[in-house]
Amino acid sequence: MTMNEGQLLETRKADHIRINLDEDVASHLTTGLERYRFLHNALPDIDARQIDTSLTLFGKRLEAPLLISSMTGGTEQARVINRNLAQAAQDAQISMGVGSTRAAVVRPDLTDTFRVRDVAPDILLFANIGAVQLNYGFTVDDCRRAVELIGADALILHLNPLQEILQPEGDTNWAGLLDRIAQLVCAFHADGVPVVVKEVGWGISPQVARQLAEIGVDAIDVAGAGGTSWSQVEMFRAHTEVQRRIAAAFVDWGIPTAESIRYVREAAPDMPVFASGGIKNGIDGAKCLALGATLFGMARPFLRAATISAQAVSDEIAVVVGQLRAAMFAVGSADLVALRRAPLIRVA
Repeated sequence: MTMNEGQLLETRKADHIRINLDEDVASHLTTGLERYRFLHNALPDIDARQIDTSLTLFGKRLEAPLLISSMTGGTEQARVINRNLAQAAQDAQISMGVGSTRAAVVRPDLTDTFRVRDVAPDILLFANIGAVQLNYGFTVDDCRRAVELIGADALILHLNPLQEILQPEGDTNWAGLLDRIAQLVCAFHADGVPVVVKEVGWGISPQVARQLAEIGVDAIDVAGAGGTSWSQVEMFRAHTEVQRRIAAAFVDWGIPTAESIRYVREAAPDMPVFASGGIKNGIDGAKCLALGATLFGMARPFLRAATISAQAVSDEIAVVVGQLRAAMFAVGSADLVALRRAPLIRVA
């Protein structure tokens, strides 16, 4: 990567933060979670003080099934955001992903914007690389470097074909990418490092879930439609009116989160499923778990808080986990195993 390309990458990351904070980038689709209701239990036979929201994932104990989803890195503002997110994740003992760590590999001077282990030594931490970079010269060793640079426990490969084709500088050669992902998964498993594959906001279909299960990925993050629309983000970044109008047409594109959870659970029944995409609160998260997810991820609700302080993020986490615990009490579920058996009613 040339210095000019590195500067463009840094500028794009700054654009993404600004647009997500300042513009309306919501999908016109809903998550589908509003079509489900829990069957209220007026006589829960449990002590709320004994409700257990913990789980173990990839050898790490989490106090709640909550992931601070990958957001950013590569700029000074991103450094502050990531450290505030990580400090709050450490305090709550939940998991966290960082934004595309490719920037740290190709621009070592940006590595510090992703490093959080000094404030979050114990959390389940995910590095993150755009899967398509494997078609553009990014090697397995580069991916190992992305994990090592930040002391991550696992790697997320994100899938974003629609975003790439809408970017003026997008990477649109996706031919043969599944085979390259399979090679990386094999190499990482030899190292004992889990690999998660996620979308960025348009969902995972049954076919893709089966393909990913067949090559041995360790988890799938559905990242369904209903939250931030990255086509809208790219619309705000468009250089011309033609580019803007192309991107604008995709505001209602994608597989809603609730549908994608069901698709992935049915297509890959033994696969850990992360649910993300438009999840607003702990009740949405509880619904995701009852639909078959292992944990749920949120990004935008934490982003603005992270521009303020770690305490502001901690407050947001406390709200979400408090909502989850209250929902579990109101359906009579003392732990996550019971919550996954809690009856959901489809209302529309």
